[in-house]
Amino acid sequence: QVQLVESGGGLVQPGGSLRLSCAASGSIFSINVMGWYRQAPGKQRELVAVITSGGSTNYADSVKGRFTISRDNAKITVYLQMNSLSPEDTAVYYCNALVRPAVLSKERTFWGQGTQVTVSS
Repeated sequence: QVQLVESGGGLVQPGGSLRLSCAASGSIFSINVMGWYRQAPGKQRELVAVITSGGSTNYADSVKGRFTISRDNAKITVYLQMNSLSPEDTAVYYCNALVRPAVLSKERTFWGQGTQVTVSS
């Protein structure tokens, strides 16, 4: 199995910053894509940012210029630096990874348990 453990969420004032981390462990041969999604109350889960093993990134329009995704392949960890946070960023943030557990196995998607980010004064 594969575990994704998120950390770094919390309460922050508008305009503030937070850094989320997600560490992967378990049966991992390779990870192609890692990313962050979020789900606000009453809304569907949406993509925030993703990064490939080669470092290519993609961001939701709503976070471009404010959030930065990065990845440490040696530590099998993905980060999300969030700056200029607004109340609209309040949500549960989920880590996601497309993992090949073994050399001949198919890729599978795994999710973390989620970490709450609340932006409020």
